[in-house]
Amino acid sequence: MRKLLALLAFVGISFTAMADEGMWLLPYIKKMNEKDMQAHGLKLSAEDIYSAEKSSLKDAIVIFGGGCTGEIVSPNGLLFTNHHCGYDAIQKLSSVEHDYLKDGFWAMNNAEELPAEGLSVKFVRHIFDVTADIMGNIPSTASQDEYMDMVNSNKKALIAELEDKYPGMEIIIPSFFGGNQFFAFALEVYTDVRLVGTPPSSIGKFGGDTDNWMWPRHTGDFSVFRVYAGKDNRPAAYSEDNVPYKAEKWLNISLDGIEEGDFGMIMGFPGSTERYKTSYEIDYMLEVDNPQRIYIRGERQQILRKWMDSDPAIQIQYASKYANSANYWKNSIGMSRGIEKLDVRAKKAEQEAEFQAWAEANTLPEERYVDALRLIQESQIEAKEENATIQYLAEAFMNSVELMQTMLGIDDFELFYKDYNADVDRAVAKRMFQIYRENNTALPSIYEKIDKEFGGDSDKYVDWLYDNSQLTSLEKYNKIKSLPKKKQKRAFKKDPLYELTNSIIDLYRKYAPAVWAADAKFAEGHRLYINGLMKMQPERAWASDANFTIRLTYGNVLPYCPRDGVVYKHYTTIEGVMAKEDPTNPVEFTVPERLKELYKAKDYGRYADKSGNLPVAFLVNCDITGGNSGSPVMNAEGELIGLAFDGNWEAMSGDVAFEPELQRTIAVDIRYVLFVIEKYGNAKWLVDELTIK
Repeated sequence: MRKLLALLAFVGISFTAMADEGMWLLPYIKKMNEKDMQAHGLKLSAEDIYSAEKSSLKDAIVIFGGGCTGEIVSPNGLLFTNHHCGYDAIQKLSSVEHDYLKDGFWAMNNAEELPAEGLSVKFVRHIFDVTADIMGNIPSTASQDEYMDMVNSNKKALIAELEDKYPGMEIIIPSFFGGNQFFAFALEVYTDVRLVGTPPSSIGKFGGDTDNWMWPRHTGDFSVFRVYAGKDNRPAAYSEDNVPYKAEKWLNISLDGIEEGDFGMIMGFPGSTERYKTSYEIDYMLEVDNPQRIYIRGERQQILRKWMDSDPAIQIQYASKYANSANYWKNSIGMSRGIEKLDVRAKKAEQEAEFQAWAEANTLPEERYVDALRLIQESQIEAKEENATIQYLAEAFMNSVELMQTMLGIDDFELFYKDYNADVDRAVAKRMFQIYRENNTALPSIYEKIDKEFGGDSDKYVDWLYDNSQLTSLEKYNKIKSLPKKKQKRAFKKDPLYELTNSIIDLYRKYAPAVWAADAKFAEGHRLYINGLMKMQPERAWASDANFTIRLTYGNVLPYCPRDGVVYKHYTTIEGVMAKEDPTNPVEFTVPERLKELYKAKDYGRYADKSGNLPVAFLVNCDITGGNSGSPVMNAEGELIGLAFDGNWEAMSGDVAFEPELQRTIAVDIRYVLFVIEKYGNAKWLVDELTIK
């Protein structure tokens, strides 16, 4: 394989000759992918990866938290994921006295592992193709409303049936290919999950927002947790009597390292892609959706950053909130840039023209393929203003003004107020009220109050709101909750926040029906378009968009050329960490003294590469997206060689259009992970628990 790639490069073939698009469904990899994977270098069978009858690699891959992937790496439930995936749990366990984000944390035995409240891990126990059960009785002439009613009814009945068959498991039945196919997943949910180890953010988040989505990368983006179970090894609520989960399958680890051309595969839970997005949707994204998100979040993040830099307590409170906001903010910037630079819209329009010509020449009017693109186009035009307004309401008020969340619904008020600062929120609210008026003609009715009672000065209104609300602290909130039920209700309705929240919701409700109608029209057009594309090209191996269900993607370890005259190597080392250190930047490019000591002594142990250097990260041309964070990167033998944690800036349009010449997954090398655990964290007991081959 390596010789072949070298030969191809020599004769002028690009590095991406073997790049592969597709997030593949596990039940179909034997039929659709096994031979191609083995041609890429895989030494396993499809059944080694996924088997419905026996233990396979699939059983070591889990949903971590609400939107990431993790992998079981020991028989005792030890779990690896990304640092940024564990970030929220680490933040909640931190305090000024014990700042695990800043200083890191390493348990030295099971007793020191910290319960991560609210965190869960989900195992996929069963997968079924249930398309016939869901769609078998739906006539081809059904309208979209009839289609949805019958789908929902069939899903409800099937979920009830599967819940009886698999008691205690969570049953989900998501759609694939725009509603043309359905799979059922039975998930076993473990809620006793404990933090075992995490590097400090100066390693786990090295480079911060500046390096996010960028290559070369030098981030040790990993954290370590453990799954606990009841004495019967089944899920159980947290208890001191619980024991480490006994895994039926865990990943072996390889220290052989990677070389250019090596096979690599990733299994995980990619969140969302839009590979079937049309030019009409791209227009809306570039003109409205991304610009609004980028602007609003950028304004809020500037305020949060200023407050976070001024106070260590606020830094801890808002670290996770800021990181979550900034990640999608930069993603939107890169997405717009990539779509425009790579001329994705023109490519989509060309495909649409081909589809329309095919539909008009080869299908019957009652099949409605000829209407698919028209329905999508109309859905993007008819509710454009309403969609824009609702997005602005959500971004500027519902998501940014945290105090509103106390009225919109919170499961745990103590947890909310632990990470809430009313002064910070007041500053954000002032800016959000300003920019909403500056950029919208459809104003919530609260602006009438601002004009009438505060002379149009929204800053004065915000000060009055925060000075008079009884929901700006846990102490005030608890006073209301101590009242009898009827008095509680009156107190909440009397609070000025109630008036504001209702004002926002009223405008949302006014515009929502137009959005719902457009969404229904889009769903029908989208379903017909995808179904028609597959009929138009029946010989093609089609992959469904990501929807946070378990998928497999594969390719090879490869460099890439981002622009003329520049070639990026396929790996980085600790030399780059030291080169990037910036003593003037206390947030993003700091290097811990302990890491410097190990570097100076070249104390890398068995984790050094063949040249004696310490690897940090590498590239593989697999097809991933958000949700894949924490996914295992495995070699040809199915052994763990790294953790996927990012994509590259030049291919940020990848969620809409896969770019084989540019698309790369950035992974932290498992050797750097284990080096940090053993040498930096002095937690060799964890390394001893692993199966290292």
